[in-house]
Amino acid sequence: MEESEELTALHPNHVKVMRIAASIAAVPFVIGSLVLETVDVLPTGAFIGPVLLVAAFLVIRVPLRRYAARGYVMGEDRLRVVRGILFRSDTVVPFGRVQHIDVDQGPLERAYGLATLTLHTAGNHNASVALPGLAESDARAMRETIRARIRRDTM
Repeated sequence: MEESEELTALHPNHVKVMRIAASIAAVPFVIGSLVLETVDVLPTGAFIGPVLLVAAFLVIRVPLRRYAARGYVMGEDRLRVVRGILFRSDTVVPFGRVQHIDVDQGPLERAYGLATLTLHTAGNHNASVALPGLAESDARAMRETIRARIRRDTM
């Protein structure tokens, strides 16, 4: 597979799921900063202001960048998964090495009709490659396509 291949983007709802997850993760920090505001050791806003700015950046901007930095290409005999903002990862999984395939959904993914396709391969380094943010129907169709190609190659 060539690096110039056009990557298939993930489902747009994946941004919403990442934003909700980031919001949930930010809640304890916002609550902690509100508690520190009541202590009155620093001027009002010294804790909550920076925490809200960082939380807003992590909820609004980071999911968009993560979404744009992720994609995949499904070829005849392999799946290529590209991800990462600071540390880029370009993983190619030959279907001949696939041991089993999972389609997983958490509660947020289920609410937005998304799923994560996970390919488990032989070996211990990068033995599992996950591709989140797929439409559930696409993830299940990809699983069946990969399964059919594996069966065809083993016969």
